[in-house]
Amino acid sequence: MARALEMARAGGLRGEVPVGAVIVCAEEVLAESHNRTVELHDPTAHAESMAIRAAARRLGDWRLNDCTLYTTLEPCTQCAGAIVLARIPRLVFGAHDPKAGMAGSLENLVQDSRLNHCVELLGGVLASESSELLRAFFRARRG
Repeated sequence: MARALEMARAGGLRGEVPVGAVIVCAEEVLAESHNRTVELHDPTAHAESMAIRAAARRLGDWRLNDCTLYTTLEPCTQCAGAIVLARIPRLVFGAHDPKAGMAGSLENLVQDSRLNHCVELLGGVLASESSELLRAFFRARRG
């Protein structure tokens, strides 16, 4: 999660909403990213989605079995869906997102029993650090 926070900080310095994601498999970092929506002019270029794409390319497989995704913010609908589709078994996130979070806040897409994959979930890891990055970013944008 510390590396995900570093990625979030890097994105924030580039004018992106400071969210970072890292995918680890067998204690090896497969992929990492921060939000790149501004840079790529792409509303889908969220940290989690970018990391999932990179990890799948690296493995040569769309199934990310035996991987853990660490992200600084509870995933949105798009990213939660990508996590399920990629068959990522474990998700660890920092800050809860009461406005868009789909891993327990608004709904829990990653553990919906109607879907063909259910994700082991741990939220609130380094939540205060993750939340403070976001608060500081938006405070600076408003100020």
